[in-house]
Amino acid sequence: MPTPVVLHCCCAPCSSAIIEWMLQNDFQPIIFYCNPNIYPEKEYLIRRDECTRYAQKLGLEIVEDDDCHEDWLKAHKDWLGCVKGLENEPERGSRCLLCFKQRLRATAKFAQSRGIELFTTTLASSRWKSLPQIDEAGKWAASQIEGTSYWDKN
Repeated sequence: MPTPVVLHCCCAPCSSAIIEWMLQNDFQPIIFYCNPNIYPEKEYLIRRDECTRYAQKLGLEIVEDDDCHEDWLKAHKDWLGCVKGLENEPERGSRCLLCFKQRLRATAKFAQSRGIELFTTTLASSRWKSLPQIDEAGKWAASQIEGTSYWDKN
């Protein structure tokens, strides 16, 4: 029986090779789309819809986090407060780590709700992201949500 893994996905292009590898190596990804930081809404919807189309083509379950961008801005006011002053940070800057933590904590929480220990992300597949930041965020998220483990396989 394949090992279930909750896979946080940011977009279909970054996800495809990872999903295919998982399926070929006895893992069953449950795709979790949690990217309320993506703005404008049109871009968010394009990415979500492509992930959904790809998952459905492969017969995989995909779950969208129920936060939309506007709700995220309101619901995570305290979190947004901690990035105040970091608006001009470059890619791979300190604001990225905080965003990764928020999304991977939501992923770990979803995994816990399903009774799935392992979770991981496709974020590291982007050459624009920092692997050490992603790993730090994933390990932090697992430490916050009991019964979960971050799988740092790249």
